[in-house]
Amino acid sequence: MYKILVIIAGSIIVGFAYNFFLIPHHILSSGISGIAIMLGLITPINTGILNLLLNLPLLILGLLKLGKRFILYTILSVITLSVSLYVIPVKEISTEPILSSLFGGVLTGIGIGLIFRVSGSSGGFDIIAMLLAKKKDFPLGTIISAMNGIVILAAGFVFTWDAALNTIIAIYATGKVIDAIHTKHIKLTLMIITKKGEEMKKQLLSNLYRGVTILDSEGAYSGENRKILITVITRYQLTDVKSIINQIDSSAFVNITETTEVIGSFHRT
Repeated sequence: MYKILVIIAGSIIVGFAYNFFLIPHHILSSGISGIAIMLGLITPINTGILNLLLNLPLLILGLLKLGKRFILYTILSVITLSVSLYVIPVKEISTEPILSSLFGGVLTGIGIGLIFRVSGSSGGFDIIAMLLAKKKDFPLGTIISAMNGIVILAAGFVFTWDAALNTIIAIYATGKVIDAIHTKHIKLTLMIITKKGEEMKKQLLSNLYRGVTILDSEGAYSGENRKILITVITRYQLTDVKSIINQIDSSAFVNITETTEVIGSFHRT
């Protein structure tokens, strides 16, 4: 239920960002939604309806490649966003296009980032980005930004080049906020020094899909034998790992460092 509420809330935030900041100034968002906004501005068809229709082929692709639960979340997001775009009135909050593109992009990034954090998607290029991130471990926001050249060019040719430049601002802001919120690509290395090495190992292996390396050690001051457990996890798993460590050995010494790159066998989900 929590994930469903987050997806609905995130999608509504994106709807407000589009109708209050981007659409009034002919600024496009990233991906399929940007194309839907453009078509909605030059045709009598509502942007929400266009967003739903354009996402259908990618939803089918996602169903085949990314699993049913992910796509069910994505369908929920696409429907919620489409309804939001249909129901929320298009209203110009700011008369300044640059401010509108910046705030619209930030709000869009917040909404999409929240959706990504609960393993959902707002549809469109997000599905393609998730497939690429799963294979190559790239930051999602960076992937999405890189795929939007066609949207920027469309804004320039269909509207004005000022609109295209403002679209770049919106897309850039969206990508940066997504990367700040969705941190699954960030890896952490944990070094756990504990007296209960065997118990710690069993709990980590049974609760995390990660390998664990164990080393023997001796306290320089106390002379007591300890086990050092080393593992690499994603940022999302840190809370669970801390809870496991505290339950097994609350006096364990734990060093946590951010990992720049992982080479070798590492499950990227």
